[in-house]
Amino acid sequence: MKKREFYDDAEKQLVEAYERDEFKPAKSQKAAKRAAIDAARRYMRKDARINIRLSAADLEMIKRRAVEEGLPYQTLIASILHKYASGSGLTGKKAS
Repeated sequence: MKKREFYDDAEKQLVEAYERDEFKPAKSQKAAKRAAIDAARRYMRKDARINIRLSAADLEMIKRRAVEEGLPYQTLIASILHKYASGSGLTGKKAS
């Protein structure tokens, strides 16, 4: 049997909890679905604009990194800012 690979520890914990049958169905599937859709819409809405000055060298490095990731550079910048603001994914250590 092929060994399972996980994206991160949180994903591994979710799969293990599912396999232990820890998830219970929502009492109202319709209400739960609507709540999840509404939360996703709120989370994905881009409703604020900012202007920021960067050094040309930093912007060029970000653009190169975005190409490597297959993303528009503005999307990469927004993702970096979100991770920093939410306290997830940025440890201050340089990525290898």
